[in-house]
Amino acid sequence: MLALRLARGAHPLVQLRRLLVAAATAGTGFLLLCTLTYAMEHPGAGSVLRLAWCLAPIAATVYFAVAVARTDPATRPRAGLSAVGLGPGRLMVLAAISTAVACTLGSMLALLFFLHLRGDLSGLPFDGAAAELLAADKPLPLAAALTLLALVPLLASAASAVALRPRSVKAGGRTDGGTASEPEPAQEGPAPAPSGLPWGVALLAAGLAVETYASRAGGGSGAGSGLPMPGGLAGSPAGVLVGWALTALGLALAGPGLTYLCGRILQAVRPGAVRLLAGRVLQEEARRIGRPLGVVCAVASGAYASVVLYAGPRPDVGPLTALGALLVAGCAVLTLATAAVEARQARSDTTAALLRLGAPATMLRSSVALRAGALATVFGTLTWVVAELAAVPLAR
Repeated sequence: MLALRLARGAHPLVQLRRLLVAAATAGTGFLLLCTLTYAMEHPGAGSVLRLAWCLAPIAATVYFAVAVARTDPATRPRAGLSAVGLGPGRLMVLAAISTAVACTLGSMLALLFFLHLRGDLSGLPFDGAAAELLAADKPLPLAAALTLLALVPLLASAASAVALRPRSVKAGGRTDGGTASEPEPAQEGPAPAPSGLPWGVALLAAGLAVETYASRAGGGSGAGSGLPMPGGLAGSPAGVLVGWALTALGLALAGPGLTYLCGRILQAVRPGAVRLLAGRVLQEEARRIGRPLGVVCAVASGAYASVVLYAGPRPDVGPLTALGALLVAGCAVLTLATAAVEARQARSDTTAALLRLGAPATMLRSSVALRAGALATVFGTLTWVVAELAAVPLAR
């Protein structure tokens, strides 16, 4: 009940983020239910492959739900809450419950919309509009449908609990209880560099190499034998898909290191106050916004490579494929925006202190613009390079 009361009394922007999580869950749940109806009409390995194609929307939705849970002010530790029994552990539970409620709402909407299009519910416009596509002539296995719909709420709530789990923060020789969402203690020097950049570059190179080898072995663009994509697209060699996955993982791992490197570059060669402030902020926020930036780069480069791969006289993209792509891209962009909000919340005390010390507001705005320009230049160039390298073997 406490989680429901906190959710009801939250700020409208917080409610909007929760509704977006519910909408993403609804779209993913609808894809899973459509996969179930396909399995009812086409039992076999093809149904398992179609279910595997839903892993990307599931992962994107869970990733977005965790980002929203981290920025929820209702679950942020505050002074005095531990005295009334709301310590870091209890706040972690509240965050998991709030995430589960939002995702469950989305799953319920997906089920109602699915049953409406299937013709099982009447009294609304477009009753049974997709009865043939959704196997309306066969009874729906309720247990299987509910199991699929429960995947995203369970995974999202568990991931939120892990992301916000209590941790020990050592400050002044004393160990205090904290959560993973708390900002790190202020340091006089720059934050230490993230350690994932070498692994990210290695995975990125490995993904491009695997994709190149698989596209040559599969006859260029992947026509012919391969894994069938839902929605009417031609099959693609499994190696190309593995290469895409490795490339995306490499970009996600390299994102924090590249963000930290942007901060180092901004502070190079006699920096002024604006460049020094912008560089230090990027170094502090590298772990928070770097990974979402890498994920957005991976989605953008994958979209470009897909356009090259399916250019020419190919079948039109089906509605389910378009929905899946929209979910992945939308969740990636929304996660980046949510991470930016979290970073702004984390440095709110520092910004207020600078204003009290007399720092002009124009300097702070110039620092924001400089950070955005540096990140856009580095990650935009990286996205274009990766997309071109990934599209070269596919276009042959």
